[in-house]
This record gives sequence, structure tokens and C-alpha cells, in this order.
Amino acid sequence: MYVIGLDVGGANLKAADCDGKAHSVPFPLWKTPELLADALRELLTNFSRPDLVAVTMTGELADCFETKAAGVDQILSAIEAAVTPAPVIVWSTGAEFITTDIAREYPLLAAAANWHALATWVGRMVQEPGGLLIDIGSTTTDIIPLEQGFPVPAGLTDVERLLSGELVYTGGRRTPLAMLSHSVPLRDQQCPLAAESFATTLDLYLLLNMRPEDAADLDTANGQPATREAAEIRLARSVCCDLTEISTEEVQQMAEWLAERHQDQIHRAIDQVLARVTEPITAVLISGSAVFLAEKIVKSHPVLSQARLTNVAEIFDASVADAACAFAVARLAAERVQLKE
Repeated sequence: MYVIGLDVGGANLKAADCDGKAHSVPFPLWKTPELLADALRELLTNFSRPDLVAVTMTGELADCFETKAAGVDQILSAIEAAVTPAPVIVWSTGAEFITTDIAREYPLLAAAANWHALATWVGRMVQEPGGLLIDIGSTTTDIIPLEQGFPVPAGLTDVERLLSGELVYTGGRRTPLAMLSHSVPLRDQQCPLAAESFATTLDLYLLLNMRPEDAADLDTANGQPATREAAEIRLARSVCCDLTEISTEEVQQMAEWLAERHQDQIHRAIDQVLARVTEPITAVLISGSAVFLAEKIVKSHPVLSQARLTNVAEIFDASVADAACAFAVARLAAERVQLKE
């Protein structure tokens, strides 16, 4: 059976098949939700026709939808329109696939369940009593405790996970810098940051050489290329400067300081999660489009640095690592679901 997994987020669409082929595209769902079905059809041209489509999502939180229930319903309608006649199933935080009818009836089971699918699938790599999965994407960070390879989260909904520290609304690309700190050290003072999306965490890690440049990538705060030169301009703008008013050295120091604040934010959430676990953490899995950041944080953490570290991105092709949740639901469906003849 040939299965395609879909992960529909608020900013990106990700697809992967059960054989390991994957593809991701940016799609600002909140701007044009009516174009979702067309965008999915275009994404799926990269694959053969599926026998089954397995779905997970976070896009129901987009503010184009009045409620999460409305978001789940409209996302599923777009998927059904895009993949017909293939049947569609939905991963739930109950650790099982449900029908689209049940997902519509109980939308909070399907809403924001992609982290759970990923943890269920990759958790099997952890045989130890205590483990942790840290997935850092473009927008959010998931910190999921594992016991004997199974996810044991304190929360299942977004708000429960925010309160527990298992969801941190910060990522390696799209987070505005003013969400990391209200100010930065500049010229022996604390300079307030402009509360605008002049620059994002993408720019920090470009300037720190932790992300490669990509002149064709225009999915940035100002629509200009994802290059270090353009990142320097964007970061200068975050203190209301252009490059005639601030030096390259000052911009670089700002980037280093803000990156430390960003990593501190994730460190604190990790410590909040670790304070609840009952077994010592002896194995850590890291994944996501900003896995480089997860690796840096784990290696600098006094507890996690002693654990066995597995980088999921090194096991699979880079495209699969970026679409790990889509690949997870594809593999889980291939293993668990049998279609009637």
C-alpha cells in the first residue's frame, strides 16, 4: 500500500510518502485559506497517486479560522478535494488514526497532533526508561518526554503544552526578534528593540554561520534574500538603523547576544519538563528544520549533554528530516492501517 503523509501547518505544507520521498513548500495559510486545495494539489504532483492519505495538522490555529473546529473542518475539506478518490485518515492525540468524520466531531483530537505522531514514530529509537525528543522547527519547539520509547506528555492541547513547557512558541526561522528580548546591549546601554517583524531568528543564525545562505529563498521578514548581507540589513532595522548608522561589528554582537537569549528560552522550557520526569534522561532525540539549534542546546545542557544523542536528520535524507511529521504519519499508517478490498 502506497501512503502519503501530509502535515498542514499555518506557514508550511509538508508531504512525505512511506518510501521516504518528501517535499515541503511555504504556504501562509492565514492569508489565502481558499487556495489550500490548489496548493496541496501542486505539492502532490511530486508523488505518485496514493492508496491512502494520512494527515496531521497545526494550521487550524491560523487566525483566518474563527475556531479550531472550523479550521480542522476546512483543512480536511481542502485535503479531501485535493486527494480524491484516495481515502483520508487523521492522526489523533489518542495515539491512533481516526476518520475525517470523527476528526470533525472531536476537533481537539486532531488539532496540533503532529508532534504526537512524530514522537510515536521516532520514540521507538529509545529503548531506555527515560528519553526526550526535542524538535525545533521554523516556528515552534516541541519538548516531549519518552518512557520506553512512548510519548508521555503532560499536555495534549496547545494551551496545556504551553503551560507545561512542552511547547515553546519559538523556532529557528520565523520568530520575530522582539519575542526574544525587549532590548539589546548597544553602545554601553540597553537599546529597546522595535516591536516589528523587521528581522527574525533566521537572520541570527545566518549571521552566526549556523544556517547556509540561499539567495533564492525570499521567505524572510522583508522578502529579500536569505543571505548574510541581507540579514545584516534586517537586524540593523530592528534597532531602527540602516547600515550607515551601525557597524557590522555591532550588528554581529547583537546577533550573538540575541541567539543566547533564544537558546536560554528553550533551556528554561527543557528544565521545566525535566523537573517532572520520573526517570533519568539517558537518551535524547533531536529533529526539525532547526536541528542544528537543538544539537547546540543539548550539548551545552548539564544533564542532557550526558545522554546518548541521536540526530534524526542524520538517519534520513534532509528533505525527510524537514518533513518529519508528514513522514511519521505516512509510516505509521503504512504499518497500522489495512484497506478493505
